[in-house]
Amino acid sequence: MNQAIRSAWVVAISMFALVLGSLTYVQFFQAQELKENDWNSRQLYQDFGRQRGAILVDGRAIAESVPSNDQFNFQRVYNDPELYAHLTGYYSLSLGTTQLETAESAILSGTSSSLFYDRVVQLFSGVGTQGASVELTIDPEIQRLAWDLIPDGQRGSIVVMEPSTGNILAMVSKPSFDPNLLAVHDTSVILENAAALSEQPGLSIYTNPATQSLVSPGSVFKLVDAAAALESGEYDAESEIPNPPALEFPGIDYALPNYVTGNCASRTTADLEFALEQSCNTPFAQIAIDLGEEAIQEQAARFGFGEQLSIPTDVTASVFPSDLSDTELAQSAVGQFDTRVTPLQMAMVASAIANDGELMQPQLIKSVRAPDLELIDAPQPELLRRSVSEATANQLTDWMVNVVDNGTAAGAQIPGVRVAGKTGTAEVTETGDNAWFTGFAPAEDPQVALSIVMENVDIPTGQQLTSPSAKRLIEAVLNR
Repeated sequence: MNQAIRSAWVVAISMFALVLGSLTYVQFFQAQELKENDWNSRQLYQDFGRQRGAILVDGRAIAESVPSNDQFNFQRVYNDPELYAHLTGYYSLSLGTTQLETAESAILSGTSSSLFYDRVVQLFSGVGTQGASVELTIDPEIQRLAWDLIPDGQRGSIVVMEPSTGNILAMVSKPSFDPNLLAVHDTSVILENAAALSEQPGLSIYTNPATQSLVSPGSVFKLVDAAAALESGEYDAESEIPNPPALEFPGIDYALPNYVTGNCASRTTADLEFALEQSCNTPFAQIAIDLGEEAIQEQAARFGFGEQLSIPTDVTASVFPSDLSDTELAQSAVGQFDTRVTPLQMAMVASAIANDGELMQPQLIKSVRAPDLELIDAPQPELLRRSVSEATANQLTDWMVNVVDNGTAAGAQIPGVRVAGKTGTAEVTETGDNAWFTGFAPAEDPQVALSIVMENVDIPTGQQLTSPSAKRLIEAVLNR
């Protein structure tokens, strides 16, 4: 009998230990995994029941949570939705989150460690968890102007920055969408709306084209070539480079043509100033072949190519290809072949040149404040790296001013202001090109750097939508 009792006790204690161990494992080791599981409806209801913090521009909410008359308590609402959709992203019951709603989710939801004491106060006061607000660096007037400068139906992006701080003043792309369509509390309606949006040509509800779409840069990439040439010590302002109508390659039936729309054909040789001014292809292709693939890659990397940044939304790394033949290197050096950039990347190139060669970390966040408006964080300007020497930056600035004064970017001229710029045309389809402008002003004390790209346009349309738009944006920033 005693043996039977002992055996029963052993079984009971073993079962109790097994149950206790299972509970401990679930509560401590699997807690985060279960919390994040898509099928955890309790967590889903808890998250949507929180008063999520606002995303602000100049003190005005562009995303906020308002009381709702359903089981979720709060509804996420987006104001000026299409203007800011690619920045805010969305907070969706069935699609999750994107952009700032993802990058700043812990702050906005109130679960960040920096809000621990606020949660304690809220717990004892009986107030539900409230998220902190996030104020952006965006200037609403510049944002609106940039938006208006991209015609409806035109695919394009504009990025405007402060060179000395990296603060982003405007970042817009078209086509855009209304995030409110994806923030409703009916999952069937969300899926129906998402399906309708997916049918719009050129639109992705998941990405921000200004930071995540890679497009051919065309001749704006020649700024990288010119920087590499000067930094190598093998070229200077007096260097003369052959400027043939086409660059031929031994053994293959291909020749890289010079830019035919400008005035390249007027000279058989060109210095770097003239080559930039008229956007001549063959001198820069020959510079790249002379310096070698590695030199161009290294200079591109110093401007940020190959680096996945967080601003705090994710930025896709721009690409200069590797393992190139001479033909491919020549094409890549003039922004064709497999060279791909984000619009933000080209604004960074202009910004680094404007800032005496120093590249600042691009930044979208101005400040973060707790529900009681106490300042939690205010990101300070951060130096990423030196992209070029100050002497190289000054020389490039002078040449870029000449591009605006006497060359292909004449549409960006502003009376009384020295504007530095570079245009680009990337041949991408049989029906159209990517038209670019990147630059900064005033040249002697830069207050603004920007990049503009209009996709799949003919050359006259591209010229009308880039340099003149840069002029209006620069004037707006300088007149703030």
